[in-house]
Amino acid sequence: MDDGDKMAQSDAGSGEVTVPVVWVGADDLPVQFANQFVAVVQLNEVFLTVGTMVPPAILGDTVEERKATAQKITYVPVKPIARLGFTPARLEELIRILQTTLKNYEQLPRQEAEQQ
Repeated sequence: MDDGDKMAQSDAGSGEVTVPVVWVGADDLPVQFANQFVAVVQLNEVFLTVGTMVPPAILGDTVEERKATAQKITYVPVKPIARLGFTPARLEELIRILQTTLKNYEQLPRQEAEQQ
């Protein structure tokens, strides 16, 4: 059990009591693909906006036609899918979790990772 799986509550008479934290309903949420991130930092607060950007289709039979199509694009939209706020301590916790997740991913056998 890691620190994210328990919650300590102070009990004046007997000290600290540990209460399990259980994720309920996570499997009911849709999975959103995220490939764009913007963070805003303020004193004691960090705001992270997560979004999805789909590259535009650049069509044309020749290089010149594709170039002309690309030059007409004024911007590529990003669809925001979540806005999250963190304290600096929770941001550090998220960073540790993401670093551990990356290490675990890198330790997967390559064939298994390619199938996912």
